[in-house]
Amino acid sequence: MPWHIMVPSVEPTVDKVKVLVVDDEEAIREVVSTLLDAQGYRCTVCSNGRLALEAFRNDTFDLVLSDIVMPEMDGLRLLGELRNFDPDVPVIMVTAMHDISIALEAIRSGAYDYILKPFEKDQLHLSVRRAIEHRRLVLENRNYQSDLEHLVAERTQQLSIALQDLEQSYDYTLEALGGALDAKDAETEGHCQRVTAFTITIAKAMGVEKGLLRHIARGAFLHDIGKMGVPDQILRKPGPLTTEEREIMRRHCDIGFTVLQRIPFLKEAAEIVLAHQECYDGSGYPRGLRGEQIPLGARIFAVADTLDAMISDRPYRKALPISAARDEIRRFSGRQFDPRVVEVFLAQSDSLWIALHEKIADPFRLTQLEHA
Repeated sequence: MPWHIMVPSVEPTVDKVKVLVVDDEEAIREVVSTLLDAQGYRCTVCSNGRLALEAFRNDTFDLVLSDIVMPEMDGLRLLGELRNFDPDVPVIMVTAMHDISIALEAIRSGAYDYILKPFEKDQLHLSVRRAIEHRRLVLENRNYQSDLEHLVAERTQQLSIALQDLEQSYDYTLEALGGALDAKDAETEGHCQRVTAFTITIAKAMGVEKGLLRHIARGAFLHDIGKMGVPDQILRKPGPLTTEEREIMRRHCDIGFTVLQRIPFLKEAAEIVLAHQECYDGSGYPRGLRGEQIPLGARIFAVADTLDAMISDRPYRKALPISAARDEIRRFSGRQFDPRVVEVFLAQSDSLWIALHEKIADPFRLTQLEHA
């Protein structure tokens, strides 16, 4: 059918959508742009693909209507170039009846639609409206996805900050517990901090992952928390304990476990507290665990605890040299201690242990000890 320039006034106008009209025939460019201008679209016209591409580089468009057969740069090549600039801009190919196979090729190459010449204005308007609506939906979906990703990232950051604050609150609580234990057992003041630093250092050298490292740090720090339930006359007795008193003292592992295992964020640490007096050969207590039945954190702690006990001052003796601690730990490898942990401990320098022993003291932060 012939082209029509007259546009009925009943057709609704649209927002100023920008359309690029590309055709090597001036009459067709004029007719198409006149039809679309009457609908409220803002049209830019070009006589070939090369000029259209230049216009696209200098401006943005919401829709492209392009002839297929043109000099200098045809419609298919223009389509390929446009996909590189804006993959979402819809392209409607305008072609003669005998070019239908080329039009289908254009669709496979990413064109939104095609119109056969000659066409009615209603057909043009419908195809344009559908293409513009398609672009609107694509952009809305992209904006929605972008907003959603931004919201998720923002909420994730807020959650991360909240979790960090919660972790810090947890550790403030643990530090208060450690302070209470030091007040009850002044003989070992500072021991919890030092043995935690030693434990973390060995664990990191063994490649323990960060999540487990935190549990090990808390278990090491709270290993003696069960002594809060041991009578003061036993805990502070200057001389040797009787058999009955030793049995009462041994209960501190179970007492500590009972207290901590009811606290969700300390369940893993509670297992270390329960097992911190176990020996690698099964001769320890309270359950007589052997080898890898003992939690890794407790096996690491056993070496760290012996190290601190030997190189720290005690009421009944002065601190021993690092060499004595190394010899003792090496001698009991495979019996009291896990040989793999001993090997890692022995690979560290004396200066490291001395520096940690002297540096760790009140006031302190448990989170800082994780970076020892």
